[in-house]
Amino acid sequence: MKNKKATAIIMTAMLTMLTACGTTSSVTTNLTEEAGARSKNTSGAKASTVEQVSDKASEKSGESASKKNTSEKNGASYVSISELNTEDMFSERDMEQSPDLTGTEKIKVSDNKNVTIDSAGTYVISGQSKETTIYIEAGDEDKIQLVLDNVSITNNDTPVIYVKSADKVFITTTDSKNSLAVTGEFKSDGDTNTDAVIFSKDDLVLNGTGTLTVASTDNAVASKDTLKITGGNISIDCTGNAFEAHDAIEIADGNVDIISCNDGLHAKDSDDNTKGYVYIGGGTFNITAADDAIHATTFVRIDNGNLTMNCAEGIEGTVIHVNNGTINITASDDGINAARKSSVSTPLFEMNGGEITINMGAGDTDGVDSNGDITINGGTLSITGRSTFDCDGKATYNGGTIIENGKETNTITNQMMGGMGNRGKMGNKNGMNNGNIMEKNNEMNGNSNINNSGNFNGRGKMKGRGRGEIQNKDESMNNE
Repeated sequence: MKNKKATAIIMTAMLTMLTACGTTSSVTTNLTEEAGARSKNTSGAKASTVEQVSDKASEKSGESASKKNTSEKNGASYVSISELNTEDMFSERDMEQSPDLTGTEKIKVSDNKNVTIDSAGTYVISGQSKETTIYIEAGDEDKIQLVLDNVSITNNDTPVIYVKSADKVFITTTDSKNSLAVTGEFKSDGDTNTDAVIFSKDDLVLNGTGTLTVASTDNAVASKDTLKITGGNISIDCTGNAFEAHDAIEIADGNVDIISCNDGLHAKDSDDNTKGYVYIGGGTFNITAADDAIHATTFVRIDNGNLTMNCAEGIEGTVIHVNNGTINITASDDGINAARKSSVSTPLFEMNGGEITINMGAGDTDGVDSNGDITINGGTLSITGRSTFDCDGKATYNGGTIIENGKETNTITNQMMGGMGNRGKMGNKNGMNNGNIMEKNNEMNGNSNINNSGNFNGRGKMKGRGRGEIQNKDESMNNE
């Protein structure tokens, strides 16, 4: 009896082991097959994240891409520009340049008379006037379309078009010439700083087939939400920002000539550094700017277009992707600057296609300056200037053409700590005096031990716009 029991126990144990072995073998086979499938899928997938739009992005098309979508790359957190849903970004009405005017309400402006629109619809505006403001005070779901048809309005201190409330407002030009201007200092509307000729608290779209000229003593066009440009011929002359938005500036097409401004395209929410991006999918832009031609808190993505910039800095943002288009930048400071402006992302400049030409001014300037990484996968990048690249993180060249000062190098020559610039500060220890190092006409000003030929002797640190530190110890630094 005992022997039979023992035999039964042994047989049961062996059967259990065989079953376990079979299960293990099956699991191992399945894992191997899955790994192989994943490897195939990965190798067949496109490495670039440029043209791929995820399902998640489609589901979140109405949300702020800069705030919602981040991804990991090289251990750093980046704004996931690839998840920006460009397919659903522009509606059919956004893209419609010649709306049906049948049955529309026609309004002719006259001096010292304001116009108030409080319901959804299409309104054709014409005539010439002074001191006229078109107020839009509609419901939160109302879409308003203002069709400008040979209209000219000049105000002293109030916006020409003031959107107080609506779902979305379209400003469309017929095949005509239209001009809007504010010539004096803007007055606030209570707590609202109405500082633009076209000022909107809600979404704003500019399109059409005609010409719109905007002149301003401050900003030209401002939206506290999202600003879109999909067509038309627009000319801007202002002292503030030409186009300003809190959430985003999204561009599909249009011919835009910015004669004078502070920033050309400016996307920033002062209360939230996870908002503020610029997307350009086409159009022709000529921008003359005292500061940045394009400025965004989170990211700038350029998929196409012809952009010419004369400015202090060309493109500034935390993450900058150039996928296509032709870009010409003449800058007195950095051509492209990926700076730490948003808390949700690590700075990155990435080029995947297109043509970029950068000509920089003399001094402490860089063609491409990144406080994080630089990645070049394709396209042609030509830089003329003293320092072609300045990268605080990882510089990666995977393809494309790089031309530095007329010579094709196809390498990212990293000037990690920049040069001795007029924005650097020098500090000494052991109680020595502090001074500023300025490179101008070969002079160095300060109260440290500096002789007339520009030599500095002593211990100190020189910091130049976050590019690192240079330490001297009983050495001579000559700026002649």
